[in-house]
Amino acid sequence: MSFTVAIVGRPNVGKSTLFNRLVGKKLALVDDTPGVTRDRRPGDARLMGLTFTIIDTAGLEEADAESLQGRMRAQTEAAIDEADLSLFVVDAKSGLTPVDTDLAEMLRRRGKPVVLVANKSEARGSDSGFYDAYTLGLGEPTPISAEHGQGMLDLRDAIVAAIGEDRAYPEKEDVAVTDVDIPQSSDEGDEDEEPTYDETKPLRVAIVGRPNAGKSTLINRFLGEDRLLTGPEAGITRDSISVEWDWRGRTIKMFDTAGMRRKARVIEKLEKLSVADALRAIRFAETVVIVFDATIPFEKQDLQIVDLVLREGRAAVLAFNKWDMIEDRQAVLADLREKTDRLLPQARGIRAVPISGQTGWGLDKLMQSIIDTDKVWNKRISTARLNRWLETQQIQHPPPAVSGRRIKLKYMTQVKARPPAFMISCTRSDALPESYTRYLINGLRADFDMPSVPIRIHFRSPENPFEGKKRRT
Repeated sequence: MSFTVAIVGRPNVGKSTLFNRLVGKKLALVDDTPGVTRDRRPGDARLMGLTFTIIDTAGLEEADAESLQGRMRAQTEAAIDEADLSLFVVDAKSGLTPVDTDLAEMLRRRGKPVVLVANKSEARGSDSGFYDAYTLGLGEPTPISAEHGQGMLDLRDAIVAAIGEDRAYPEKEDVAVTDVDIPQSSDEGDEDEEPTYDETKPLRVAIVGRPNAGKSTLINRFLGEDRLLTGPEAGITRDSISVEWDWRGRTIKMFDTAGMRRKARVIEKLEKLSVADALRAIRFAETVVIVFDATIPFEKQDLQIVDLVLREGRAAVLAFNKWDMIEDRQAVLADLREKTDRLLPQARGIRAVPISGQTGWGLDKLMQSIIDTDKVWNKRISTARLNRWLETQQIQHPPPAVSGRRIKLKYMTQVKARPPAFMISCTRSDALPESYTRYLINGLRADFDMPSVPIRIHFRSPENPFEGKKRRT
């Protein structure tokens, strides 16, 4: 049985740097600005043979419960209650503050194991801060440098001592060993067989949109708890936080992302890091939900975000949030549908669902749209069906003639899914106009029921074995 560790401390003591060190990746945003981390972020940690779940938290400060800092503190306290052990990080370089003393008292009242960590101990003049940490009454501090990776062996030993060896190193189950050769099942079947969609496979979904569109509120409503920090302030979310939950027996891994403003408005370094983190979440996800504010939809930035998602090749679903604030719903819905078709021609047939993250209205329909879109994104079409379709398309609308010679499309096959991509062998592929490519893509969407997902078509001309050779006389 694994255990969970929460990293706690006041702002800017190096908690996220230690988190990144333990998970072996730069998952959490790190900056010199205090208070970068706001939500609690889980990760899988490995520390010299020790494996456990680590939770990065916001810096603890004294604040009113209704303020942003107060809500951040509530998230951190929830992480402490969830964890089996807390790593209390202090800054040995700058020394202790009254906030450190208050936090030590709060951890003592929790009655859970605590490992006192003196970070930045490699800095000159850190000895006084290290020895001051003894006054907190939490035992001997462990000196480390999260940035340079120093003291990790001592930290491992301190965690094992606090949690117990039995819990730290659970016995592994015996695994049966056999020398019988068991053939592996092959995923490669007949190319004319269209594989069925796997309804049990975990699904990765990213939630993106402009600041204050209601992305975190939406995920909290899915989870049924205040897992992510929310509030009236725009731009609360900074890191891309992943949460897992089950929907009708299927595991959904959902990524909350920072609001994405127009590039010209993104000036601060921290916001640039947040947007870059959101872009990584889009590339990692399979389906992306673009959240629109239904009260002010189709701003220029909304359209640019949809275009970005489609250019990345992700399956996209639109969610018109704050539907509970709309009065004449029928008229607004008709207007939204007209604008969707007119302003997003590159996403013809995209699924758009009105929802309310605040009340939970429409969330089941949104999830079903996500699943249906993912099915299309994973769709494979047999080569035989594609070539019959290609022949029909050429009869209905033949390719144009260039310089008196007509282009002939000979053969078509699907080369990949996620998103669907096709290869067509043809003569003079470089001369085929873009308009004919759009004609074929629109035909694929209509005839094979493939709305809303990006479709790629690549053209290839067969090599001429006599090209470049001199003709004999």
